[in-house]
Amino acid sequence: MLIFRLIGESFRFAWDALRQNKLRTALSLLGITIGIFIIIAVFTGVDTMRNKIQSSVDKLGSNTLFVQKWPWIFSDNFPWWKYINRPDPSYRDYLSLKERMENAEGVCFEASTGNRTVVYRSNSVEGISINAATQEYDKTWNLEFEEGRYFTEGEGSSATPVCILGADVSDGLFGSENPIGKQIKVLGRRVTVVGVFKKEGEDMLGMSQDKNILIPISFARGIFDINSERYNPQITVRGKENIAFEEVESELKGQMRAIRRLKPGQEDDFSLNKTTMLSNQLDVMFSAVNIGGWIIGGFSILVGGFGIANIMFVSVRERTNIIGIQKSLGARNYFILLQFVFESVVLCLLGGLCGLFLVYLGTLVVNSAGSFQVVLYFNNIMLGIGVSVAIGIISGIWPAYSASRLNPVEAIRS
Repeated sequence: MLIFRLIGESFRFAWDALRQNKLRTALSLLGITIGIFIIIAVFTGVDTMRNKIQSSVDKLGSNTLFVQKWPWIFSDNFPWWKYINRPDPSYRDYLSLKERMENAEGVCFEASTGNRTVVYRSNSVEGISINAATQEYDKTWNLEFEEGRYFTEGEGSSATPVCILGADVSDGLFGSENPIGKQIKVLGRRVTVVGVFKKEGEDMLGMSQDKNILIPISFARGIFDINSERYNPQITVRGKENIAFEEVESELKGQMRAIRRLKPGQEDDFSLNKTTMLSNQLDVMFSAVNIGGWIIGGFSILVGGFGIANIMFVSVRERTNIIGIQKSLGARNYFILLQFVFESVVLCLLGGLCGLFLVYLGTLVVNSAGSFQVVLYFNNIMLGIGVSVAIGIISGIWPAYSASRLNPVEAIRS
């Protein structure tokens, strides 16, 4: 009951200070408001981008490895002259891996070509990526269908001219018309639509299937050289669920070295890329941005903290005789101390809530202005409130302590 009484009185005193000295209190709270706004705005933007990018990375699969010519992560002393002479992953490498890999759920060979135009009657869609893959593509990627189906074994092995459309491609070519069974023109050839991928929306890493078309690799071999570097050949390997990822990676590395006939001690002439490489880089990048937000917002909060401390010293001076009366009626030192500490916390909370409200308004403006959706997460709201409370305690503790040590007789006479 004492705590609730203290909180109630503190709210009343803080409101009186705000009501009687509006300009002074508002200017003092401005530093807290700006500081919380900057910190939480930065954290909100970073968390939103991190989650969007991480969801894109997760599409690749946590137990998936990509055999490619170039590594995804480059260091400052990157020896590009070594990598440029590496051979690209080939269809022959894929066939050998498919026979040898024991810990793989699926091994898939892929090639792609971008910025293509596809046509259906008088409709056309530009800027489309054409992906060609072996039959195991559905085992190495998570595929969801809006309509139709995946390739059959016969279609995948016999170079049947079939394709699966991304949602945006389907909408651009067919609109509300059912595309299944229709023929479209892809890379100068007529192919039959057998499926449509479920719409995924925009992707930060360009991993969305919405603007892609998937065709069997056996069909693509009759159109372009799938082993050529210009078509970005790669081998995708997904490990079995009950096998440790490190074990799958070790087996894949050993098998690739055996296929490429590399001697012991000789450097790898291929790269094994994995999602953890991207996740680690994202953590480093976003940590640096968060530190910058703390530094910029910290200066504003520091200024605001001094402003709150100044208000509390003025409040102690103005209520000195009231403090003396309270102490003469039996109020203990801790009661006086907690009263002013709570008042300081309330004032900081007002400033922090104003900052959070500004962040919320900012998210509404950004979300209504474009397709990029910013989310104010609950943990960031609690962080803003927690920082406000901490600053309130730090700013109010010394004025509150000085108030609690006042002599009641001298305080009443002041």
